[in-house]
Amino acid sequence: MIDDAGNNLRELEPFLRFPGPLTIAVLPGLPDSAEAARRIRAAGKEVFLHQPMEAVGGQDPGPGAIYMGMSAGEVREVLVRNLAEIGPVAGMNNHQGSRVTMDSEMMETVLALCHEHGIYFLDSRTIADTAAPAAAKRMGLKIGERDVFLDNIQEKASMIQYVGEGLQKARRTGSAVMIGHTWSNELAATLEELYPELIEQGYSLSTISRFMMGLNDEDPWD
Repeated sequence: MIDDAGNNLRELEPFLRFPGPLTIAVLPGLPDSAEAARRIRAAGKEVFLHQPMEAVGGQDPGPGAIYMGMSAGEVREVLVRNLAEIGPVAGMNNHQGSRVTMDSEMMETVLALCHEHGIYFLDSRTIADTAAPAAAKRMGLKIGERDVFLDNIQEKASMIQYVGEGLQKARRTGSAVMIGHTWSNELAATLEELYPELIEQGYSLSTISRFMMGLNDEDPWD
């Protein structure tokens, strides 16, 4: 998954040209948000809503964000508006959101709306104490969870190392969810360079929705 699309169309272009499947998550409420989503779909890639949520550290999550203190109705209104702007989408994941994802009631509201709209939810796991998995279990739902961030360090060698960590997880469990960002200068080129070798070694890349469907023989929401 590649996050933070919508900030800059030029940064997005290398990921649209990537030869393998990708899910690209688009931030709402930015000048290029809707156009970024359109270009991603036109390139045959999968679109997620990259839903901004309040963080513990108080960083500005950007427009269209969910904040603590919002009622369930207000959260739903924000989500519906963002989905209308970015959609159609296959799912959503959180942008920042360490504070919101720790709150069970907030996550139940988000997951209920995803269920109603027939879209997936991926927990970006921006904090270890996320309440999303437990909320999903109580509701009888399946969600995805991020395993590795690829570009916390903006160096090619570091990105290759984090890809390796993801591959180790995939060998142990059958799959791994790796997240990078459109603004990473080296990431698109690094992934394109690694891709043929990964395929030759027997790995495959997948969209998040295909990964989620693999969590269950039937639709994860059933």
